[in-house]
Amino acid sequence: MTVDDDLWSAIGDPTRRRMLDLLLAGGGGTATTLAQELPVTRQAVAKHLGVLDRAGLVRATPEGRERRYRIDDAQLARAVAQLASVGSEWDARLQRVKRIAEAIQRSQRD
Repeated sequence: MTVDDDLWSAIGDPTRRRMLDLLLAGGGGTATTLAQELPVTRQAVAKHLGVLDRAGLVRATPEGRERRYRIDDAQLARAVAQLASVGSEWDARLQRVKRIAEAIQRSQRD
């Protein structure tokens, strides 16, 4: 599975991860409602939402003078699948390193 760097760059920011948590918990939100829950300005929230939107993690729909953002379930599922894939690749790498280290220890004892 190919890792999407833009997707992971968007998720890599702690404020954006918190925003995703809030959107998941609340079923959506606006820049104003999210700013009330975060230690950043509404303008900063709007910029972060733009990054999440470009990465495909959220979708916006007009709601009055604002836009309501919701999680894109398919893109979030893709991110989760990528994380699982990367995790299993690293598990395999670490197992190889462990086997090599154990072989070195055995050869030094013999």
